[in-house]
Amino acid sequence: MREDIKEILKKQRDFFNSGRTLSIGFRLKSLKKLRSVVLEYEDLILDALKKDVGKSAFEGYVTEVHQVKSELKYHISRLRKWARPEKTRIPLLHLFSKSCITSRPYGVVLVISPWNFPFNLAFIPLIGAISGGNCVLLKPSSFSAETTAVMRKIIGKSFIPEHVTMIEGGRDVNKKILEFRYDYIFFTGGKETGRIVMEKASKYLTPITLELGGKCPCIVDAEAHLESSARRIVWGKFLNVGQMCLAPDYLLVDRKIKDEFVERLKQTITKFYGENPRNSPDYGRIINERHFDRIVALLEDVKVIFGGESDRNELYIAPTLIDEVSLLDKIMQEEIFGPLLPIIHYETLDEAVEIVKKLPVPLACYFFSRNKKKREFILRNIEAGGICINDTVIHFDNKYLPFGGKGESGLGRYHGRASFDTFTYRQSIMIRNNKREIGLRYPPFKDRLKVLRRFI
Repeated sequence: MREDIKEILKKQRDFFNSGRTLSIGFRLKSLKKLRSVVLEYEDLILDALKKDVGKSAFEGYVTEVHQVKSELKYHISRLRKWARPEKTRIPLLHLFSKSCITSRPYGVVLVISPWNFPFNLAFIPLIGAISGGNCVLLKPSSFSAETTAVMRKIIGKSFIPEHVTMIEGGRDVNKKILEFRYDYIFFTGGKETGRIVMEKASKYLTPITLELGGKCPCIVDAEAHLESSARRIVWGKFLNVGQMCLAPDYLLVDRKIKDEFVERLKQTITKFYGENPRNSPDYGRIINERHFDRIVALLEDVKVIFGGESDRNELYIAPTLIDEVSLLDKIMQEEIFGPLLPIIHYETLDEAVEIVKKLPVPLACYFFSRNKKKREFILRNIEAGGICINDTVIHFDNKYLPFGGKGESGLGRYHGRASFDTFTYRQSIMIRNNKREIGLRYPPFKDRLKVLRRFI
């Protein structure tokens, strides 16, 4: 396997050094080919997502296929503009010069993607890397085997291996591929693996993007619109059965409305998934037994007020609400990444903010309120990769917004123009006139300092 990876990277580096990926025409042709193949395999992708994580065709399309198609369309329509050299001004001292900034590809890029949104989180970074003019080694998760099989066909039909290659396998393969030098690494996954990736990248001083996660807080103010808030929180929390780094991880609710709001949450869950969500065609399953056991263990010694049922044979865990939670509880010590929603009440908004600040900076924070001053208070006082007011998760679908975290929730940004910028570096260029110049800089200097000071 090590020799195979070495050979793949050699061919990709030779291909990049040939200069073919520098051509905007080549990049556009590659993106358009990928788009046509994705359209061809759309139904197979949706079937595979259903088999891997139980996603309905609707959820699979909205959260994965649609976003990839939208990203492709956006890059194809704007790539020429993004890649155009950016002219800059010059200081007076450098008269008779021209300067500009160009966006140059890094070279050979490694993209490591997770299983929870296997198509989306592999292909959106891939699109940015191709758009930027790079060669790509793509390593998807081994857990989402059905989707990976379809992705293999799409990659094979869309690209020559020297340009884009997908390599499969588990943790052993991850260890092997991280032994090699890359010009850029893009990783999406858990914090512990992210630390390993960062450590490996440091050996070659390789620039990286880390898309991680964390405990995303969801704060519900007494002045929130309770019906729509419950609907949007339930949707965002139990989408993909909560297996999402952006899912609301815990709920902070103003004590004055807590009881009423909890009842609305219960009603909304039942309305969405029926009396028995196990039978709902719109409610998925946990990816495997290991994650199932981890999530179920979080239910020990907590007060379940709704749901809580599970079936290991089906990898089913019901949408679950948990009350009377403290920051010391096990469920508040790690990202849940599953369909459990702890609920904590607060007396004042300052108290809610202090609770959020006691935990690492999250990937997202959600705040529900009709009070403009309170919204401004949250925006001023809470750090997060992104903040969404009066909704959950939807900012991920906005290609005009850079997406990413801070600190333990991630490093770097992507989506839309931000993806192009991530996979390119800004190269400064200055061109001097052959003969004309200001000769102040050349010795002997004599008394030129006074003249220089006036000039600059």
